[in-house]
Amino acid sequence: MQLEFSPEEIAFQQEVRSFIAENYPENLRSVQDEGHDLSKEDFLSWHRILAKKGWIAPAWPVEYGGTGWTATQRFIWSEELAAADCVGTMPFGLSMVGPVIYTFGTPEQKARFLPGILSGDDWWCQGYSEPGSGSDLASLRTKAVRDGDDYIVNGQKTWTTMAQHADWGFFLVRTDPDAKQQEGISFLLIDMKSPGVTVRPIITLGGEHEVNEVWLEEVRVPVDQRIYEENKGWTCAKFLLAHERTGIAAVARSKRGVEKIKQIARTEMDGDKPLLANAFFKRKISELEIDLTALEFTELRSLAGEAAGKGPGPESSLLKIKGSEIQQRITELALEAVGHYGAPYFRGFGEGDNEHPIGPDYAHRAAPTYFNTRKTTIYGGSNEIQRNIIAKMVLGI
Repeated sequence: MQLEFSPEEIAFQQEVRSFIAENYPENLRSVQDEGHDLSKEDFLSWHRILAKKGWIAPAWPVEYGGTGWTATQRFIWSEELAAADCVGTMPFGLSMVGPVIYTFGTPEQKARFLPGILSGDDWWCQGYSEPGSGSDLASLRTKAVRDGDDYIVNGQKTWTTMAQHADWGFFLVRTDPDAKQQEGISFLLIDMKSPGVTVRPIITLGGEHEVNEVWLEEVRVPVDQRIYEENKGWTCAKFLLAHERTGIAAVARSKRGVEKIKQIARTEMDGDKPLLANAFFKRKISELEIDLTALEFTELRSLAGEAAGKGPGPESSLLKIKGSEIQQRITELALEAVGHYGAPYFRGFGEGDNEHPIGPDYAHRAAPTYFNTRKTTIYGGSNEIQRNIIAKMVLGI
């Protein structure tokens, strides 16, 4: 594997750095620095800048609005975004349903939905998990009954991220209750403003309103909003999950997270010395960096495979397992580093609170982020399920 960038790649890296430095919104940087929750408009402000530049969908084929970048350029792009502390773009349209639509959708569906995903005009959410169907997703019970040119959808979804802001959602529904679990599922695109769609908030341990319950009661969905064949939605679901799991690895952002911990540990004192001089704490950081480097090389191999025309395979499960566990370890070390300054934020300050934050700025989000990151080993298919996939698809057990 070639580990050094070519002159052309170095020039590209400089172009990316300059673009970010010149175009990243100052007001968005202020919101991040002050530790406030980001609004929908905050996310979209950066999204629209990237869309105008033509850099919003690096992994998409050029014919659908992608950049045509190589795997190395995409790696450089993710590294520079993380290094500059840019907010991430919402993955539900760009990284999840977008690839499903351009891979399995009809020409009419591509023309209808892809432009809104690229521009940011359409905000998407994912309707997969149900109260009784999380890791065992194929047991889902939300049903869709054909009624002429429509489906009538009834059921409940849960842990639906950012559904409170969503214009559209992609949902797995059961269209054949008599078929085997995975063979009776269809993939529907549902307008979240449709009559019968109700979104109810779930407040997380960190105090954030990030996830929701979504109730579907007699929701009428046109048949032309079904992607791929009826009862073949599991094919789309598996394809989407492979892309989601690869993205969950978040290697570049984890590398930036480790650097932030080092900065904190240089400031926080352990007796009369910086915390970073503590041999036990330093060892934890070193072990984390070693595992993160190994994960980075695995991600590079995966990107090289995609560049050669191979889609995400079972290695996406490995990326998901290690990536999510590393993210949790980073937040654990951050909370350990800020020590007692993290205590006031165990339940988070809500909107409208007038209490002045205690301690240094970097301590304000340590506890809420720690609690929020407990979910990473569960969403996108729990890590226990990912280990089963590896055992079956890689080890042949």
